[in-house]
Amino acid sequence: MPDLPHPLTAQDSLAAVMIAISASDENIRTSELVKITNSINNLPVFAGYDADRLQTIGQTVFDLFEQEDGLDALFGLIRDVLPPHLNETAYALACDVAAADGKLAETELRLLEEIRYELNIDRLHAAAIERGSRARHMTL
Repeated sequence: MPDLPHPLTAQDSLAAVMIAISASDENIRTSELVKITNSINNLPVFAGYDADRLQTIGQTVFDLFEQEDGLDALFGLIRDVLPPHLNETAYALACDVAAADGKLAETELRLLEEIRYELNIDRLHAAAIERGSRARHMTL
């Protein structure tokens, strides 16, 4: 795993969740990248975030995905720096990125389930977040 220029931040962990869900089906689509970029550029939780760190965070996620226990390590890093009050935010961001291309691959669904478990997202809250994401990404 590459060394980060400075320690992982809560914002980095939110970015890592979005990158992870996008990469989970081994096909990062343009619509997912646009969703990640728009989230970072427009959401208050990313105020002051150095978007230049995205490449490093992305490489860290990809490197972890290549390791046998990489997903567990990724969740460990995320839990270490993400304040619990942002767990639902992380899940909402993951849902929005997963829905951005209009289809959910089985690998994305499994990773969303794992995120719910690892971040201790209540099932009812998760269902509301998922429904909101689905509503935002509906097409005619």
